[in-house]
Amino acid sequence: MKGVILAGGFGTRLQPLTLITNKHLLPVYNKPMILYPLETLKKAGINEIMIVCGKEHAGHFMSFLGSGKEYGVKLSYALQHGAGGIAEALGLAEDFAGQDKIAVILGDNIFEDDFSEEFKAFQRGKGSVVFVKEVPDPERFGVAEIIAGKIVGTEEKPKNPKSKLAIVGLYLYDPDVFEKIKKLSPSARGELEVTGLHNMYIAEGSLSHGTVKGFWSDAGTFDSLLKTTLWASKRNA
Repeated sequence: MKGVILAGGFGTRLQPLTLITNKHLLPVYNKPMILYPLETLKKAGINEIMIVCGKEHAGHFMSFLGSGKEYGVKLSYALQHGAGGIAEALGLAEDFAGQDKIAVILGDNIFEDDFSEEFKAFQRGKGSVVFVKEVPDPERFGVAEIIAGKIVGTEEKPKNPKSKLAIVGLYLYDPDVFEKIKKLSPSARGELEVTGLHNMYIAEGSLSHGTVKGFWSDAGTFDSLLKTTLWASKRNA
């Protein structure tokens, strides 16, 4: 299994900080944000990883991370031109993935959990796996509707969420994900939404889910960045 870290976008919610550098290179306590998702993948046994980033900051990522040797991984890079959505960014990893299954993590998502067992189980399965966690503000996220233990629908940032189960930024896919991406149409926001991708798997009956038990946060707003930094400082105390 290979890993993909999606680290594009403009980070507008974190301006003016992101007028200086990419959001995913901002510090979370004692290290740049991008190292947290990299460590999540590495801890789960993945050491061949592609970072998808915007062309504006590609040099910053390459200068900092290089080949990945210093961090015990092998890194590749792909450049996203503009902000076309998570699914579009993932589509840039098609040649890198080849016929391997992939684990995809958003570059601003920070996890306490070790997902080694879930990744191993997926090696024997097929389709896609998403991970959920109950949150107080589900309207900020993609939301899962689960009936009798099975995901029956997902919505992207709904005004009236059908549950409090946020779909966090960690996804497992089999190789046919790239053919599905090619069938997606842009949403009203002009982006290829990952929610649409997951609904394709739901229609096939091949989307399953796991639950995040420990700490999780995105770090894409000032409040969530502060919350994550405080958690990281206690963890490293």
